[in-house]
Amino acid sequence: MNEFDVVSLSKRMASFLLFLSCFDSLVYWVNCASQAEIDQHLQLGMNLLARGAYSDALSHFHAAVDADPANYMSYYKRATVYMALSRSRPALSDLDKILQLKPDFLKARHQRGGLLLKMGRLNEAHIDLENVVRKEPENSDAQKQYSMVSILQDQIEDIKDYINWNNYEPAIESLNEILEHIPWDPRLRELRADAYLGLGNVVHAISDIRSVTKLTSDNTGGFFKLATLHYQLGEADESLNEIRECLKLDPEHKDCYPLYKKLKKVAKFLTNAKEAREKEDWEECVASAQKVLKNEPSVTGIRFHAHDRLCHCNGKAGNTIEARKACSEAIKIEDEPRLFCDRADAFLQEDMYDEALNDFRAALEREEGFTRAKEGIAKAQKLQKQAGKRDYYKILGVKRSSTKKEINKAYKKLAMQWHPDKFQDEEDKKTAEKKFMDIAAAKEVLTDPDMRSKYDQGEDPLDPEGGGGGDQAFRHGGQQFHFPGGNPFGGGPFQFKFHFN
Repeated sequence: MNEFDVVSLSKRMASFLLFLSCFDSLVYWVNCASQAEIDQHLQLGMNLLARGAYSDALSHFHAAVDADPANYMSYYKRATVYMALSRSRPALSDLDKILQLKPDFLKARHQRGGLLLKMGRLNEAHIDLENVVRKEPENSDAQKQYSMVSILQDQIEDIKDYINWNNYEPAIESLNEILEHIPWDPRLRELRADAYLGLGNVVHAISDIRSVTKLTSDNTGGFFKLATLHYQLGEADESLNEIRECLKLDPEHKDCYPLYKKLKKVAKFLTNAKEAREKEDWEECVASAQKVLKNEPSVTGIRFHAHDRLCHCNGKAGNTIEARKACSEAIKIEDEPRLFCDRADAFLQEDMYDEALNDFRAALEREEGFTRAKEGIAKAQKLQKQAGKRDYYKILGVKRSSTKKEINKAYKKLAMQWHPDKFQDEEDKKTAEKKFMDIAAAKEVLTDPDMRSKYDQGEDPLDPEGGGGGDQAFRHGGQQFHFPGGNPFGGGPFQFKFHFN
């Protein structure tokens, strides 16, 4: 090797050593920067945790863990946030990781023991807590938790015996107490749900089963049970939501999919009936409610809503017999005061005053001070009193629900039939005069919205005793006729000339 080669080699070696020196510096700088960043995330996370901003704190602890997966303190602080959010499973995962990285970290072991206790994993909790109290006998919190384990195990066995013997009330009392210590055990929630169902308390059972679905993963059975219970209560939309959660986990679930197909139809028809009722489209309301009954032949909660819609909408449509039948079916399921009032209104349309009064009074018995029932009684009594006088609906032969067009049509037909000029015999003419006067009065009242409203409330606006006055005016074919003193034909000869348009 010549001198030139030696010099060249020395230069390359020097360059390489310089590169290594720079690389070490770069690694050191990067590591320092990463540690500073980790410390900053941990500090910000702790500040946010102290302020109760758990979600934001969690984001910073995620970043700290990602930056250094071997830093056990990052896991510990993140586990603290998970615990505050009642997210037991990820909290336990972090605590397991901490004790893999640092088995002698007693605080983490104590926290894991407490978490396992709250999750109902009592045998595992017993091992962790025993380890803590053996090394820290002065730790009163750990001592208390440790002594609770065997007590809780005995209570759980007692609860199972209660439920096996159908003693649901003492089972629920014990479960209420034990869930204060073990809030995150889905098995205990299921036990309490079963006990509530044993007592017929479906609403409380639903609450517990919903907690179970949050505490467990892929719980299709829980969602199916929720859907079924909501459906039994008549809550089709809520049932549909739960069944969709089941199908997200298993699109072809053997129980959820068949129920979904049925639910989708029933919920649609119930919604259509409700919307039609709000729009006062009585025929559509009736049609949709009948489809509900056709698709659901047995579940009373759903059928109640269908009968309820039919009760109200048939009544408004003037289908009084169908309305009364539907109201009676709904009342058999839920005897709500408003249903008695709806049936009473249907009775009133048929002039069945005593039956209407009985229903309005039944509504008041169930809800003292129910305004609609009080007003209904007053109206029914007025109409009953009015029935001894002129009944304008009967005079024209129309229903109380008839439209103005139907009333005008009936009036024209009767006015032609009973026009006094058509009769020659004096007795027949007198009868026709009376008939024609009543027909004209009925048309005048029932085609005027204000007068008809008063009449429907039990007040005859043409009755002098009721404040209607004795000078009655009728208009027909562009001409107005005054009947002074209530006698439209006076005492002398007369001739009517009406033009029926």
